[in-house]
Amino acid sequence: MIELFIAAFLILLNGVFALSELAVVSSRKPRLNAMVERRVAGAGAAMTLMENPGRFLSTVQIGITLVGILAGAFSGAALGERLGAFLVSRGISPRVADLEAYILVIGGIAFFSVIIGELVPKHLALKAPERLACMVAPTMLLLSRAAAPLVWLLDASTRFILWALRISAQPESSVTEEEIKTVVAEAESAGIIESEEQSMITAIMRLSDRTVRAVMTPRTDVDMIDLKLPDAELRRILLAAKHSHLPAFEGNPDEILGVIVLREMVESLSRRKKLDLRPFVRQASIIPDTLEGLDGLKVLREAEIPVALVHDEYGHFEGILTPADMLDAIAGAFRSDTDDAEPEAFQREDGSWLIAGWMPADEMADLLFLSLPQKRGYDTAAGFLIDQFQRIPDLGDAIDIGNWRFEIVDLDGRRIDKVLATRLS
Repeated sequence: MIELFIAAFLILLNGVFALSELAVVSSRKPRLNAMVERRVAGAGAAMTLMENPGRFLSTVQIGITLVGILAGAFSGAALGERLGAFLVSRGISPRVADLEAYILVIGGIAFFSVIIGELVPKHLALKAPERLACMVAPTMLLLSRAAAPLVWLLDASTRFILWALRISAQPESSVTEEEIKTVVAEAESAGIIESEEQSMITAIMRLSDRTVRAVMTPRTDVDMIDLKLPDAELRRILLAAKHSHLPAFEGNPDEILGVIVLREMVESLSRRKKLDLRPFVRQASIIPDTLEGLDGLKVLREAEIPVALVHDEYGHFEGILTPADMLDAIAGAFRSDTDDAEPEAFQREDGSWLIAGWMPADEMADLLFLSLPQKRGYDTAAGFLIDQFQRIPDLGDAIDIGNWRFEIVDLDGRRIDKVLATRLS
């Protein structure tokens, strides 16, 4: 009977080594750091093992190898002999009994070793890697120090072979942007976060890859005011303005003098005297259209008035950047800020998508699972299609890109207004 207890103990010991290996390897360093800050027992030892994976893995491999050797030798000798004697007592010939006993013992030990010594511990380790790593780390750290000479030899041999194969022993970046997006998507699918939260987290990560040109309000949509206009026309423009800040110029719209803040004009508009807008022109930050989106946000945060004038490399006025533009890029456009209630993309009953030409190209790519080049000269779905056509397309023109056929279904002059994306069979 004692032999069965010893075999069971060896299988459980193998399970402890397997659990320790996967728990430490699967643990996330930020979570372990947080546990170290909270002074969780064993967190410091787990962090030490994670920072020296070569020594830790060598220790685990030594333990698993020794347990395997002992289990095989013991089961084949002691348990096989006892089972063989039992089968002989039941009338089976000694030769056949020894063979059957060997097969049964090795098969049984192998089965329970796989289930209890490998699969179950590894499933447990994947469920709560950090917590289990903290539990087993002190013992594993003690074993690695006790077997230091042998561990050093195995670790050094492994590093030498990797060096000979020109393979770096240092792990690559543990977390990538795609992995973060995948984790967020899984959290949304599991109900941990809301769909809107997932969309905003993804949009914030996307903002670092966008330029100001992709986020700003373009010049064609900006309400501007010419200071040379007659008094009556100035009053009409100011009273009809939908925005709180108006870029001001004198004759040439490429030479913006500054920005007029409408709330500062309330008293002057109530008077019957001739308007003089020049004293109300406020200086605004001027930024290039190639500036990254997050840098543009920093400029707005530090500016006296929350408006930045965007210019291209030739000095031409391209548009304005406001906090509303940044919020639009993160949370989506508000209906009150748009001229119509049409969405950027609408899925029809047949599965096709009706896409607005002004939809950001990266959002369209995420929606349709398209791959865009990292460096590109366009920011919208319309620009993407012009780049693919290599010309200004006409109404009804179509092109196949990836798994989709894009058809121009609406033009506003020469500007692409609506595109129909249909999945190819």
